[in-house]
Amino acid sequence: MSANVTKKRNRPRKAAPGRIDLARMRRVSEADIMRTSPPELANLPADFWGEAQLVAPVIKQAISLRVDPDVLAWFRAQGPRYQTRMNAVLRTYMTQMRTRRVKKRAG
Repeated sequence: MSANVTKKRNRPRKAAPGRIDLARMRRVSEADIMRTSPPELANLPADFWGEAQLVAPVIKQAISLRVDPDVLAWFRAQGPRYQTRMNAVLRTYMTQMRTRRVKKRAG
C-alpha cells in the first residue's frame, strides 16, 4: 500500500443537516424521549395520533431567482435554512391571494 493512500476508518456517519440518523433514533429509549420532550407533549391522550396520516415531503424544484441584495442579505442573516423561510413567505402570500380571489368570486 502506498503512503499516499489512507484507510477509511469505521467512524459513525453523521446525518446531513435536516436529515434524521435512523440508527441513532432506534437506540433512543422511551425514557430519553420523555425527558427531552417539551412539556406540552407530556400528557397527550393515548389516541392523539390515532387519525394521523403520513405526509410525504414535497420535492422542491430548483430555480434561479433574482431578488434585491438587501432582501437576500436579510433572509441570510436570519440563519440557516433561509431559503426555506423565503419559500414559506411566498407560500403565505400565495395562500392569501387565493383566499382573496375566492372571496371576490363568492361576494
